[in-house]
Amino acid sequence: MDPGIAAAAHALALGDPLDALNRVALRDDAPALALRGIAMAQLGELVRAKTLLRRAGRAFGARDAVARARCAIAEAEIALASHDPIGPAKALGGARATLEAHGDRVNAAYARHLEARRLLLIGRVEEAERAAAGCDPGVFPPTARAAHELLVAGIAIRRLHTRTARAALDRAARAACTARVPALTTEVEDALRILSSPAARLITRGEERLLRLEEVEALLASDTVVVDACRYVVRDRGRSVSLARRPVLFALARVLGEAWPGDVRRDTLVARAFGSKYVDESHRARLRVEIGRLRRLLASLIQVSATKRGFTLTAHHASEVVVLAQPLEEEHAAMLALLADGEPWSSTALALALGVSQRSVQRALESLATVGKVQWFGRGRARRWTAPSVPGFTTVLLLPSPVG
Repeated sequence: MDPGIAAAAHALALGDPLDALNRVALRDDAPALALRGIAMAQLGELVRAKTLLRRAGRAFGARDAVARARCAIAEAEIALASHDPIGPAKALGGARATLEAHGDRVNAAYARHLEARRLLLIGRVEEAERAAAGCDPGVFPPTARAAHELLVAGIAIRRLHTRTARAALDRAARAACTARVPALTTEVEDALRILSSPAARLITRGEERLLRLEEVEALLASDTVVVDACRYVVRDRGRSVSLARRPVLFALARVLGEAWPGDVRRDTLVARAFGSKYVDESHRARLRVEIGRLRRLLASLIQVSATKRGFTLTAHHASEVVVLAQPLEEEHAAMLALLADGEPWSSTALALALGVSQRSVQRALESLATVGKVQWFGRGRARRWTAPSVPGFTTVLLLPSPVG
């Protein structure tokens, strides 16, 4: 191998992009363009990096399919760093097939790792888990192995498997220490902080307290009936009923859960569920209809009973009913959770990750920008949105994926 190319590649492996650029900055051959692109990506110049990698892919030509596939993988990784889950979808599959056909096990495995990262980014946790399980981390060098363990930890955190997440992060820390890349070590430390940060609020018997992720996991594994305001379901250890598409019914369930073991006045239920300041007979009639629907849906978990003042909940088998709420509650919480990592998102990527229309996302972003909760830069298709994270809180329970 060309000594200059070899030295630049070694510098990039050690996380020193400036040294790599010093060695290849004035060269325009295909390997140098690829290394310059990777160096610019490590420096955060993602647009320039993508341009250089595309030039490198064209310069390698059809004869060097493996090198072109490696460029495609690097470009896909940059797209994911830019929170663009759409671009890499087709490129990764083709690049992985090419590398597998030519016996490049390491880069083929890394392509599968990136496919798993993409799936996790858009909330398809089960598919991401299957893709990650298909990777053999033993073939990775320390840097890629640390990145893979961070992915495994991210999947486990989204599933609230905190013990699995902690073990993966311990492995990631050891790999990052071996790699001696400070940015990677910092990323592992940030992920570890999530496990000890408040993740939700427990509301029971009129009192509230913050829970860490492992405490949330223990709560959901208990026999307690949980009215989960993070996922809009009512669950106990063995069963769950989703009310995500029934906002009125969930509002009723939450009010009754917060008041358990007491009851809730009918006027209070109308005000909380229907948003009405004034209650008349039509509201009371509607309340009876909605309570009947709620009673039928939750029959396997709890009983909704009438009292002289209003209604109350009675658990069939559990000893307690609690409400699990977001640590900080506000409108568009799921979108703010995605933006809270401080990285730029396009409205298209947000719509894909949240599973809603792009127009709905744009309206929400505009309203959040008006009150200063998000900010944007760029114009047209290049516009990107960011938001500051909330110190001391993890937003994992706000993200658009199932807990199971």
